[in-house]
Formats: sequence, C-alpha cells, structure tokens
Amino acid sequence: MTDALEPNIYPQTQTTREGIVLQIRPAVQADEAALARFFTQVSDEDRRFRFLASTRPVTEEQLAPLVHADHVHSESFIAFDAAGTGDIVASGLLACDEQLDTAEVAVSVQAAYRGKGVGWAMLGLLAQEAQRRGVRRVLSIESRDNHAAIELEREKGFVPEAVEGDPSLVILSKCFR
Repeated sequence: MTDALEPNIYPQTQTTREGIVLQIRPAVQADEAALARFFTQVSDEDRRFRFLASTRPVTEEQLAPLVHADHVHSESFIAFDAAGTGDIVASGLLACDEQLDTAEVAVSVQAAYRGKGVGWAMLGLLAQEAQRRGVRRVLSIESRDNHAAIELEREKGFVPEAVEGDPSLVILSKCFR
C-alpha cells in the first residue's frame, strides 16, 4: 500500500471515449482562482449536485478542500483539455478516512464537456488512486435527481444503497477487496 501521492505519476494524460485528451494533475493553492472560475462554468444543477447545496459563486469554504489536500487522506485533481484554452474542464476529489479504509469521491465537469467521457475518466482516476492507497471501499453521495452521475457510477461498478433518514440521497459504493 502506498499512502501518499507519487509525484512522478502526475501529470497524467488520458483520452476520453470522445477523443478529448486530458492533462490531469493534483490541484494546488495557486489553482484556487481557476477552480472558482471553473465552477462558474459548471451548470447550476451540477454545482448543486456536487456540493449538495445551491451556492453561486462557490464559497472559499467549498474550495478549501480542493486546494489544500494533504496528499495522504485527501487528494484533489484537476483536468485540462490538452487542445483547449488551458481552463480547467473537470475537478475530482478523493477524501479518505483516517485508516484509509473508506474514501468518498466527488467529480464535477464543465458544462461544455459533459457527456464526452470526462466524468468517466475522472471517476476512473479517483478509483485507481484509492486502490493505489489501499482503500477498501470508495463511495459517492448523490442526490437521487442526479441520474447521469448515478448511471455513470453504476457503469463503473458502484452499487446503490439508500441513505437512512434522507430519501433525497443515495450512496453508491464500490469495494476493491
């Protein structure tokens, strides 16, 4: 098990099913303004799904975990279209518990890049990173209205389960061992 980010494996290049070449790397403090701009290019509905709250613009408190990862229990990744403008097109967060047993994942994709395999690539990268760290189970908390994310996660092998006490949410989880 490796429990820290291996700097020599990033940035990574991944090609989506639509042929978009993504450059993916960990986010750093200097990316805060770019991430704030990115979230203005995410649909209102997708931003609500990502943060389970409707805020515009995204707050500093919501951006903090994305730019202050500890590289052991949390990691934040950003993706750029290698042929694009240099703007962030996707953001993915991996947040592990203290024992590195369970991790939560969250992905956001710029509106213009939805449905092109960018979310698929980011979710795959987050799952791969969780496995590399030895995480047993990865989960995503979704609004039941977020049909696209639920379908994507199910295609990636995530299994849905109810959230006790909150019928508006569903947990999708995948076990690696």
